[in-house]
Amino acid sequence: MSPAEPADHRIVSTLDAMLQARDMTLTELADRTGITVVNLSVLKNNRARAVRFSTLTAICDALDCDVSDLFRVDR
Repeated sequence: MSPAEPADHRIVSTLDAMLQARDMTLTELADRTGITVVNLSVLKNNRARAVRFSTLTAICDALDCDVSDLFRVDR
């Protein structure tokens, strides 16, 4: 799938809003989780094609949230 093609899903990351709500930068989240800023940015900007459960667990632990707080389904 090229960047110009539409996504084949309707899942949208709300990581940016969660970071704002927690007054946390992507760099701080990377430091707390051990996930690279680049990988977190891919997720935040809705360019991820897959996400590991271990990544979700680390993000949820760092942000004190549930997976459902990190994503929504566009209808």
